[in-house]
Amino acid sequence: MAETLEHEAVLPLWDAPPEGTPTDLAPLVEERSNNLFRADRALTGIVMPSVTAWVPENPNGTSIIIAPGGSYRRIVLDKEGVEIAKALAPLGVTSFLLTYRLPGEGHDNRADAPLADAQRAMRLVRGHADEWGLDPERIGFLGFSAAGHLGASLATGYAREAYPTDSDEQAISARPDFVALIYPVVTMQDEGVHAGSRAALLGENPTPQQKHDHSPEEHIGSDGPETFLVLADDDPSVPPANAVAFYSALHAAGVKAELHIFRDGGHGFGIKGAQNKPVAGWPRLLAQWMTQIGVMPALCSDMASQIMSERPQ
Repeated sequence: MAETLEHEAVLPLWDAPPEGTPTDLAPLVEERSNNLFRADRALTGIVMPSVTAWVPENPNGTSIIIAPGGSYRRIVLDKEGVEIAKALAPLGVTSFLLTYRLPGEGHDNRADAPLADAQRAMRLVRGHADEWGLDPERIGFLGFSAAGHLGASLATGYAREAYPTDSDEQAISARPDFVALIYPVVTMQDEGVHAGSRAALLGENPTPQQKHDHSPEEHIGSDGPETFLVLADDDPSVPPANAVAFYSALHAAGVKAELHIFRDGGHGFGIKGAQNKPVAGWPRLLAQWMTQIGVMPALCSDMASQIMSERPQ
């Protein structure tokens, strides 16, 4: 691995397609935008999960693994990936854009495949933090929608053996130092579930044990990472009860958390889709929270507000 982390370098998580990957699976990128100047790409057919580095001009040692959503059926590359990395770069944050296996594409052990990729990504970044100029104790995970479930699963299940590891890898913690979940899917229980995400992850008829095992709000310990949550009350896709239940469980376990519920915003607003609404302020709130909990060097509030409100137009 190169000692210098290159901007937009694609770093595979595994040396070869993980065992159990369908041999006929192939990557496919679909452009869904009707605007020639605003990309909205969706990726399917994940054979080689990876992280793509987005290195700022003036890195400050803080890094975030960004996991775009897509109902566990696709990965939304632009509004929940590239746009977020661009917004964080002026703050000095090094981003790693994650592509993870989609459980409904025929992978063995489908329900743990995304978590295995998230754990591996955390260990990859932490294991190379020193040579990349990153702080191994300031590595976060930012998940959107279904990848909010992935982030919550990582926050509560970072020590689970989601894939075979040797002693060297076991010595590197997969625990994120902080977690941010944006309009997240969380529960796999019947009440409040996002049915499409659950069907992709667990199949059409999951057992009660499967629902329990993959509902992060039921597995929070006192050692969980501090968590930031944002959603809109009028979300038509993922019931707000998902984030509220996770926040409540964090609070009950004594884990510090911050929850923002905006009246308007819907689902999937990212940054551009939030413009001209109060929810547009969520990146500024995230930056201020990161500074408050000590995972990002202090920025004056006015500077953070200006930077985050300018990106993107």
